[in-house]
Formats: sequence, structure tokens, C-alpha cells
Amino acid sequence: MENTGEKEVICYHKLHREYPRRLLHYVDMPPRLFVRGVLPREDRATVAIVGARMCSYYGQVQAFEYAKALSQAGVQIISGMARGIDGHAHRGALAGGTPTFAVLGCGVDICYPRSNYDLYKKIPEQGGLLSELPLGYEPLPRNFPLRNRIISGLADLVLVIEAKEKSGSLITADFALEQGKTVYALPGRVSDELSYGCNRLIEQGAGIACSVESLLEELGISPGKSDKLLIKSQIRLESQKNMVYSCLDLQPQNLNQLLEKIPLSPEEVMGILLELQLEELIVEPMKNYYAKINK
Repeated sequence: MENTGEKEVICYHKLHREYPRRLLHYVDMPPRLFVRGVLPREDRATVAIVGARMCSYYGQVQAFEYAKALSQAGVQIISGMARGIDGHAHRGALAGGTPTFAVLGCGVDICYPRSNYDLYKKIPEQGGLLSELPLGYEPLPRNFPLRNRIISGLADLVLVIEAKEKSGSLITADFALEQGKTVYALPGRVSDELSYGCNRLIEQGAGIACSVESLLEELGISPGKSDKLLIKSQIRLESQKNMVYSCLDLQPQNLNQLLEKIPLSPEEVMGILLELQLEELIVEPMKNYYAKINK
């Protein structure tokens, strides 16, 4: 065990009884894992969500909402804490309440990228930061494709949200297929460069991520009638939230300006603004002025 001044770091060797059993099925897994926080539970369904670093607003929202809804259903979310889709998936998972786990391409004592420092701090409070690389190991480019085999190895299902034709996310999908895992992809317009990779995966037989329920059913989690009603209610609320969020930008706007744009009651808008603040998507730099956070 080593102390980095944050949370204690534990090194699990492959013969350790707590080394993830999911990884023992594959010959190319690391002989040891460094962990800050805890390891994923073996008895819980686990989904890896990966995608483009330079993603669209649509991709950000979908990553966050899929992760949040899956997390609310008790599913663990795995990703790589990279910019873009990875980061939004982790934030959605944190909002959903089930632990989330990040597999890093550097030592677990190094935060990379620095723009995700909030995740670096929060993830180990419920879940964990994992790496096969020793403490102090820098985030070199060659590390990231290699760590993807661990992300897919820990997951029951891999969901790809936005990927260019040549994308690191497709490396994760390839590892998942080699490991016998199920791969789903979020479809997109054929003219969108960020959808080339996902549409190609679907063409090759990947599942189409058209709803959270379809992923839950794939995992053997069947929502009851009351749960389905809750999901429908949440979808309605999330669409309202997206409406409010889309009316904001990086320049603060007055509440009255927002109320003129948004066809909801003042009480509903105020409630959604508060929720967006709690999810650290927006800030209120001065009273009744709101702006997006530049992630």
C-alpha cells in the first residue's frame, strides 16, 4: 500500500483474491492493478461507455443521460476519464448514484487530463481509479490504446457514443468483441463525421442503442411497470432539462431572459437550473445570472 496524500493506493497482484475475476479469463491482462478507491463489484452489471474526445453537444448529453439512467438502475459505469464522452459518462454515473470506475493511461497519482480534476477527486469517493501502470508513470500516447482492453474486460457490455472512422473507441470495441462482449453503438446521421465509427459498428452487427431499456434488457435487468413509468417520467424531465441547458451559453444570462425563451413555468425553470448546478453543468456567477461551465 502507498499513500499519495489523497486516498490510499492498493496494488492488487494477479494472484490476489480481490484481483478482478472478470480479467482472469483473458491471457493479456496486467499482472497487477493499482487502485485508488475500490474495485468494481463482481456481482453487479457493468457497462463501459466510450467515445470521442472532441464530441458534439448531442454526444455529451447522450453520454451523460445513458450513464445516469444506467447508474440509477444499479449498473456500474466504466470509462477512461478522457475529455469528451468519457468525462460526461462519469458525471452521469455520479449523478445516478452507483459507483463509477476510470481506467487511466498513467499512474493513479496523476490526474490526466487536468480539466477532469473534479472527476479525479470524486470518482474514488464512491468507485475507483485503476491503472496497470506504477505511480508516477506519465500519460504517454502509447498507454491509452493498451488500457482499453482493461475497460472492455471489466464490462459486460460496451456502449460507443460518437466515434470517427479511426477512433480509439473502436479499439475498445475490437477488444470487447475479441473478449466475447456485447457491443452497442449510438446511431447518428450518415453525414456526421463523429457518427462514422458508430454507424460502421452497427453495419457490422453491433446493437443499436435506441433506449436505456434495450441495454437493461440485454443485461438481464427488466424494469417493472412502476420502473417503466419512472423512466418515462425521467425522459420527460431530461428533455426539459436539455431545453433549458441548450438556451444557455458561456456568457451569463439573466433569469428573465431565459423565462422569455423557455415555454415552462418559472418554478419549473428554477428547479431545472438548480439541478444543472448540482450536476456542475452550469454556474450562477451572480444572483439570477446563469452560464454553462466550459468543460
